[in-house]
Amino acid sequence: MPAFKFFGRTAQGQAISGSLDAATADAVAAQLQARGVIPVNITEVTIVASAGRQLNALFGENKVKTVELIMFCRQMYTITKSGIPLVRGLRGLAASIRHEVFRDVLNDVADRLESGMSLSASLAKHDKVFNHLFVSMINVGESSGNLEAIFKQLAFYLARDEETRKSIKAAVRYPSFVVAALVVAITVVNVFVIPKFAFMFEKYDADLPLVTQILMGMSHVFIHYWWALLLGVVAIAGGIYTFLNHPKGALIWGERKLKLPLVGETISRAMMARYSRSFALMLKAGVPVNQALTLCSRAIDNPFLEKKIDSIRRGVERGDSLIRTHVATNLFSPLVLQMIAVGEESGQVEQLLEEVADFYEREVDYDLKTLSAKIEPILIVVMAVFVTILALGIFLPMWDMHAVQQSG
Repeated sequence: MPAFKFFGRTAQGQAISGSLDAATADAVAAQLQARGVIPVNITEVTIVASAGRQLNALFGENKVKTVELIMFCRQMYTITKSGIPLVRGLRGLAASIRHEVFRDVLNDVADRLESGMSLSASLAKHDKVFNHLFVSMINVGESSGNLEAIFKQLAFYLARDEETRKSIKAAVRYPSFVVAALVVAITVVNVFVIPKFAFMFEKYDADLPLVTQILMGMSHVFIHYWWALLLGVVAIAGGIYTFLNHPKGALIWGERKLKLPLVGETISRAMMARYSRSFALMLKAGVPVNQALTLCSRAIDNPFLEKKIDSIRRGVERGDSLIRTHVATNLFSPLVLQMIAVGEESGQVEQLLEEVADFYEREVDYDLKTLSAKIEPILIVVMAVFVTILALGIFLPMWDMHAVQQSG
């Protein structure tokens, strides 16, 4: 079915644009009029533009980012608090959003609301944009009549989660650049530098040290068997991808990455902060404990921790206390367990869980600030070893050749 871009105006004169799939331009005009939009211009998307959209989807350019969801929640909080009807508010938001996919999603949600569906059910139709936790929170807000508070809580939760993600990315950016530069340097040296010296050494028929022979052998492989190296890299990457996407492999990696040197504890604390924050958010909104734990396990994005949280849920359903089920996981520190126990005794579990989340987030911030200081010495040692091997491999035979010439 062809796609059409449109530009129109609402009954209030507000400009609105986007794209729709329909058989003809008249069908697009009919859909717009049903929405209360007066079509001004409708043009069919060309094959080139359609291919461009498909490429954007392939490389993830069409994905709705967390930052956009945060802005959506904040704007929806303002809309619901001021009493603006949801359909009108969603239409206005869609008109102001540049992200084509998100704009189409919001227009579709508004269409479903007009047809009689609830907001949570309409959002659930777009599970790639709004996850289970998001939809469940909106459902709770609709049921309790406190939708504006839910949007405010979601905006805060998403903002804290995104802040943690950005901190982790910033911490690993420098090591990633150093490793990438090292890989490029090794490739350049093996392809362009060592062959020049190898030709000179062969010309003088000199006895070469073991280090030089190893470097020349590596250079030979890089030049003459680059295709095998490339196939090997692709095969390894494909094997890792397949392993991580297999349920058993994802479960193993989910556990192993929590025990990685230097970063394992930081990853574990970040995951626990996310769990505590989302669990507190659900309980504060009035979601039943077992349902909240189910949704938190889906939001944690780690199959190993998901399995642990499911064990907590099963324990709670059997009648065990939160503190006992959390102790059984062997994931939480004694301080955190004490806070959960106090919260359960005082009936303020959600407030204490927020304190737990704040505790873990502070620990993660401290870990990330010191991570570079821990990694830099390792990178310096690696670079020093690389330079030493390269220098010995090149200069040792040159010194030997010079000594032979002097003695001759």
